[in-house]
Amino acid sequence: MAKPARSLRGDLVDAVVLEVYGLTRDQGWLADRALEKVLRRERRLYAGERRAAAEALYGLVRWQGQIEWLLAPGSRPGEVSRRRPDPALAYAAFLVRKAGIAPEVAALRLGVAAPALAPLAEAGARLARLEDPADRLAAEQSLPRWIAALLIAELGKEEAAALARAFNERAPLTVRVNLLRTTREELRERLAGEGVGSTPTRLSPWGLVLDGRVNAFGLAAFQEGLFEIQDEGSQLVALACGARPGQKVVDACAGAGGKALALAMEMRNKGSLFALDVDADRLEEARRRARRAGVHNLRVRAIPEGDAAGPLLEDLAGAADRVLVDAPCSGLGALRRRPDTRWRLSPGDPERFAATQRELAVRFARLVKPGGRLVYATCAVGRAENEEVAGSIAAEVGDLAPLPLREALGEELARAIGAGGHQATLLPHRHGTDGFFIAAFSRRV
Repeated sequence: MAKPARSLRGDLVDAVVLEVYGLTRDQGWLADRALEKVLRRERRLYAGERRAAAEALYGLVRWQGQIEWLLAPGSRPGEVSRRRPDPALAYAAFLVRKAGIAPEVAALRLGVAAPALAPLAEAGARLARLEDPADRLAAEQSLPRWIAALLIAELGKEEAAALARAFNERAPLTVRVNLLRTTREELRERLAGEGVGSTPTRLSPWGLVLDGRVNAFGLAAFQEGLFEIQDEGSQLVALACGARPGQKVVDACAGAGGKALALAMEMRNKGSLFALDVDADRLEEARRRARRAGVHNLRVRAIPEGDAAGPLLEDLAGAADRVLVDAPCSGLGALRRRPDTRWRLSPGDPERFAATQRELAVRFARLVKPGGRLVYATCAVGRAENEEVAGSIAAEVGDLAPLPLREALGEELARAIGAGGHQATLLPHRHGTDGFFIAAFSRRV
């Protein structure tokens, strides 16, 4: 006989949400880091309570812009108010707006004055009065106004609205099968044996979307290195590199190694894979992940920023068959996974990132050997960090030629993502992936 489900202890869940929200909104913590810190301490919480706290926290962070606007009549949508509501009031307003809880119940639950929630009753009327498209999108989808304006300028009003809605949806739990140890069908069977259903990804030949709300890190299949958690768009970035056994491959901005492990899998552990990054701690995490995945050809190398990196790259200059530059970016394409990103960015950030991206792309392009391939990628949205940087790569590195993505991904996949040339943009409302930009180049022989 199955055990009855434990009832959630709402007071404990609310306490976690408020503490983490305070760390995130008022002290600048990343939401995932703050949540991890607090949950590590709160060992008494059940698994269901942990999930409930995480969902409420991310929902509150996601909708805080709309909530703050509604609680401050006379303010402009998408602009941070000088007098921000108390976290408990913001949380109560979230419960009213997004969880359907009555205002008096939410007020009692969070210990706030019920009249403070009264402005929420005017939400529909206030939204209806908004005439400026950026104001309306910012209010409806809880975005900073400058991001709303950017999306409209890039995509037009209708598609910008569709993308913004997708940013506020729960991202799927997508994993990449580790072909060094299993196959996609074998992994599906193994996961089913652990009580987890899955569906093959639509675009990536390596991916599965897991059903339900599972702690993937706790699965035995994960601990045995049979899969990595990786968005389908990220998988396609690695696939575009076309890494092959015996090659010399460079992941120039490797971070914690997610795409590097996919490249190692494509290389079948044969050849040399160099994971470069300025953050030695993240590279150490890449080492740990490689050991779990059974990757043996990964070589990590911490490199400094700027011209000081030059001497540490000399042995790779003109020698790499494949170079991936998955450049640091604004992260605007991944807002559904990291909703707090929208509140951390400022209007000048896309151009600031673009300057760094151009510098990195040109620096690492010199590592590509004649006949080799360079792939430039970001998880950003917008021409400044994507098409404009890709155009500058071809202009500044004279012997690089655009490589059609049909050659990198195959005709069928290139057609499926709408790639008619050497670059493509993946967007959640179109492709179901996070937002990514991919551009491919080859060095002339």
